[in-house]
Amino acid sequence: MKKAVVVGCKGQDGSYLVELLSGKGYAVLGIDRGLVTESLTDGPAVDIQDKAQVLNVVAAFVPDEVYYLAALHHSSEYVPLDECELARRSFEINTFALHNFLYAIATESPHARLFYAASSHVFGDPAENVQDENTPLNPVDAYGISKTAGVHLCRYYRSRRNVRCSAGILYNHESPRRSPAFVSRKVVRAAVRISRRIQQKLVVGDFDAMVDWGYAPDYVDAMWRILQLDEPDDFVVSSGAVHSVRELVETAFGFLGLDWTAYVEESPSITRKPRSCVLQGNSARLESRTGWRPSTSFRDMIREMVETETCNEL
Repeated sequence: MKKAVVVGCKGQDGSYLVELLSGKGYAVLGIDRGLVTESLTDGPAVDIQDKAQVLNVVAAFVPDEVYYLAALHHSSEYVPLDECELARRSFEINTFALHNFLYAIATESPHARLFYAASSHVFGDPAENVQDENTPLNPVDAYGISKTAGVHLCRYYRSRRNVRCSAGILYNHESPRRSPAFVSRKVVRAAVRISRRIQQKLVVGDFDAMVDWGYAPDYVDAMWRILQLDEPDDFVVSSGAVHSVRELVETAFGFLGLDWTAYVEESPSITRKPRSCVLQGNSARLESRTGWRPSTSFRDMIREMVETETCNEL
């Protein structure tokens, strides 16, 4: 029986990953916000920012695979937060705690493989219209900078300590389990609530913003496939297609028979500084090495999110 540690097991990706691995017969140790769960049974707490505690967990469990999905996410919509504090917290979770696991694997479980969930934000505002693994890393915000540092840490441990660690450069991916703080779930939730007359209107930041949106279970499948490869590497994980926020709104409201123009307003004041380039990924390397392909279209993903949200509001 293979053993895996999932760091961030109760988030969108982590919850799907735990289900995927359990279905494949893995013994899964989940870690989320200090709580350790083994085979979904509550266990002792661990602070991922404490090197000694991480060393103890890895030494005791001796995993075959570690999936580092923990992250301090930054919404695309403006949230007042001290810049210094935001950067500090970003590095603590997105970089330093990752380093604890890389060090623990090198020290206590050298056969283990690690997957690091990086982000398309490592590219910042790239010159290329479509990005791949050869696109220069050029982050422009604290989230992207901390995730870029995580990618470089993986490369360092790969070359200097022979740790089999791979980074997935993940583009936006959604599902019914996405937090309402993200625009996809915010739109879907508002559409359902408006259809039930619980909510009157929805305000979004930029109708014309273009996003490469994929389906979260597909991306979790990509994570697992990447760790099955003989050699570790970095991979772009994306749908390869972009859609506007306007299209997202129109699709979600359309499934509910609503004219979105009667309920949705645009307010640029709630959006962070717009990017000069659309982040759109090319997953050709991932597809050629693993056979991975997206299984769910943008429209089908939004339909599932609307149907699930409708059931949740009953």
